[in-house]
Amino acid sequence: MSDLKHLLSCILLGAIMAIVGCTSTGMGPMAMREGAEQAMSERTPTNEIQQRAKVHTELGSLYLFDGRAAVALEEARIALSADSSYAPAYNLLGLTHMALNEPRLAEENFVKALRLAPGDPEINNNFGWFLCQNGREKQAMAYLAASARNPLYSTPTKPNTNAGICAIRLKDDKAAEAYLLEAVRLAPANTQALFWLSNMSYRQGQYAEARRWMSEIEKIQELDAELIWLTLRIERKLDNREAEARLSGQLRKRFANSPEHRLLMQGAYE
Repeated sequence: MSDLKHLLSCILLGAIMAIVGCTSTGMGPMAMREGAEQAMSERTPTNEIQQRAKVHTELGSLYLFDGRAAVALEEARIALSADSSYAPAYNLLGLTHMALNEPRLAEENFVKALRLAPGDPEINNNFGWFLCQNGREKQAMAYLAASARNPLYSTPTKPNTNAGICAIRLKDDKAAEAYLLEAVRLAPANTQALFWLSNMSYRQGQYAEARRWMSEIEKIQELDAELIWLTLRIERKLDNREAEARLSGQLRKRFANSPEHRLLMQGAYE
């Protein structure tokens, strides 16, 4: 799926509970720390100040998912005016600047969040995904892997999915498959992990396996243009002309202005 879709999905999964360059953060990922920590955003506030910061951070996360980045930034600032040490608010700023394509500000705020809560699995996951999105995949894997291993993280399917995608970018299909399979084991309806398993199987020439993963997605949601395009190419490789024609018709009727339909019209299947 597209990077923007993945970012929004990441924010959606964390919205209720949570909420550049090669500069060192001055700290290692939480795997290098002793003990596992629960995400700060999931903890019960210990005082009224922290409660106010938590409420505004969660509101900001919802606004960000709704596409209202300016309001999300304001909510994060209100949260920090209440409690300047509330790490999830800096995490929200990092996500918002990431969505606004402002990597310098995004990294600056993720680093602040990690300094305040180095063992927080939600922040480690988000910072790891940020690094992966900005061409720093090897550095990203340490944060994502540590987040995925944290036994106190309530949504470990997220870092497993992100680590799988990052491993694909590193051309490490073995590691990618392990992370993505774990993501699906933890959350069978994780369509992003299913998509990447199908995509990877297709690339490896395992077309029946790619179809199997795609069929799992079809049980969960209606296919969009990107999913239809992959399914069409799978069926084409399996010489299923009837299914290929049906899927071609869907692209033409439902997604005539999509990049996938343009590829179909060009015959650019690979």
